[in-house]
Amino acid sequence: MTINVDFRRGSVDSFIASGGAPSYSSDGVTFSVSRPGEAPQLSSLFYIMFGRVEVTMKAAPGAGIVSSLVLLSDTLDEIDFEWLGADDSEVQTNYFSKGQTTTYNRGQFNPAPNNQGEFITYIIDWTPQRIQWYVGGTLVRTLGYDEAEGQFPQTPMQVKFGAWSGGDSATNPPGTVEWARGPTDYSRGPFSMVVRSAVVTDYSTGKSYTYGDNSGTWQSIRSEGGKVYGNSGGAGGITVTASAAPVATDVSPTVPVGGIGQGDTATQTGWPWEPTGTDGGRGGQGAIPEGWRITPDGKLRPVGGSTVSE
Repeated sequence: MTINVDFRRGSVDSFIASGGAPSYSSDGVTFSVSRPGEAPQLSSLFYIMFGRVEVTMKAAPGAGIVSSLVLLSDTLDEIDFEWLGADDSEVQTNYFSKGQTTTYNRGQFNPAPNNQGEFITYIIDWTPQRIQWYVGGTLVRTLGYDEAEGQFPQTPMQVKFGAWSGGDSATNPPGTVEWARGPTDYSRGPFSMVVRSAVVTDYSTGKSYTYGDNSGTWQSIRSEGGKVYGNSGGAGGITVTASAAPVATDVSPTVPVGGIGQGDTATQTGWPWEPTGTDGGRGGQGAIPEGWRITPDGKLRPVGGSTVSE
């Protein structure tokens, strides 16, 4: 299915907050960092298995401040957008497979002009054949399955977005602070990322996903009551205004891509949020309660209950 969440109308219970409380207003949901250790985020209660994620947002300003949009699986497959607050003209795109961080050749910096001053729609479109990243209707990067050299993300993903301080030298190693273009001066805060809306389309069908074996391939994923990539007709719904990707800048191998090096974190990007749950999800947020469903506007409702939003 597709859900379309307008955060200007308030919170929805299909996205769970952690790392600090985001706030809601007529602009949408705001993730503010104003002191050490503050790292508010929202994580989806659901997973997608291939799909499209569209987020309309403003990135947070500030040296060392990182705004992040991440698709993350329980086996640490990962697809990212990350905005560094020291530069409002670009965004970093990245991917990981099974938590492997031995090479630093995955990241790119792609054009995203005025990303702190205006709401821009960013899209990750993920199929068995390729991953595409879009900025404001412009295709800025395509990664083909074979190009990934065995590191293609291909397991069920949660959707996470929020802000944190990679430039906090008291809690992060020097490589992360350097990558985030810190250090962070909290006296200049608060530093705020604002998300207006999120549209998420699952390209598979069914009730739940399970791992059929330990291979980590998408062919091993099983869908209860549906089919992996069974909603492939949902792909291709992107309005493209420019099909030629601008020239991208590769990330230097001397810089820890996405803050790698922080330690055993919940993602490869250096996010400071740790997994704490034991229910198969990260941070205890990985399952829709039995007998409940998600409505198209992102609300949780009992099966058979009203579809009218509250």
